[in-house]
Amino acid sequence: MEEKVRGNLIIIGGAEDKTGDKTILKHVVDIVGHQGTLVILTTATEKPGEVGNNYRMVFESLGINNIQVLNINTRDEANDENNADIIRNCNGVFFTGGDQLRITSIIGGTKANEALKEVYSKGVVIAGTSAGASVMSNTMIVEGQDNTPARKCTLKMAPGLGLLEEAIIDQHFDQRGRMGRILCAVAENPYMLGIGIDEDTAIKVYPDAHFEVIGSNAVTVVDGRTIKSSNVSELKPDELLAITNVTIHVLPHGYGFDMVSREVFRIT
Repeated sequence: MEEKVRGNLIIIGGAEDKTGDKTILKHVVDIVGHQGTLVILTTATEKPGEVGNNYRMVFESLGINNIQVLNINTRDEANDENNADIIRNCNGVFFTGGDQLRITSIIGGTKANEALKEVYSKGVVIAGTSAGASVMSNTMIVEGQDNTPARKCTLKMAPGLGLLEEAIIDQHFDQRGRMGRILCAVAENPYMLGIGIDEDTAIKVYPDAHFEVIGSNAVTVVDGRTIKSSNVSELKPDELLAITNVTIHVLPHGYGFDMVSREVFRIT
């Protein structure tokens, strides 16, 4: 994994503070720099004007002067060389929330997607909230039951943008009761880390494949490598999931996680 994770990612669980201290968004600004250019990608939302302008005002209030709201809403626009160049020449990209399948179905396999990979490989920060968080991983959850026990075959997954490999991100995690669905995801893909991020909380992923938790709530890490058994591959698709010996960490601000060694650490 250490060779696959190159850039800087800030992956936000949604509903981040935009009116108070703006702690998480300040981390984006710190990496982009006040003189840098931030691209706000509104592909996930069906209200790109409203959402884009809201984030523009928030980031302007934090001191970024060069902001480009990029409304890529079709695959033709995602293949437009001018749009790809805007991404290539920026110092940071911010994905808004909405529907993560809009991001992958519109941007996947296009010139804009290639530009994102290029800047990521150079260490440009890529941030995303809610749907913009889920899309960071190479496999993403697009549908699943909230606030219910884990049941087999209730989860729909699809390929993400693949910026964060060997992980599955879920957002609005504790607020929407999504432990059951991330357990299903990890049972189906035990080599992957399940990372559930609460609202107003984020992970800041560094190029050496460790992350630190920032924000007011917590991050739940589900490690499937220790699983001894599960019934996820058996018949009876509607039955409850059985899973044994799964490792779960709950990490608030002040904690970090090494995705290579899969060990928790305190931030001093």
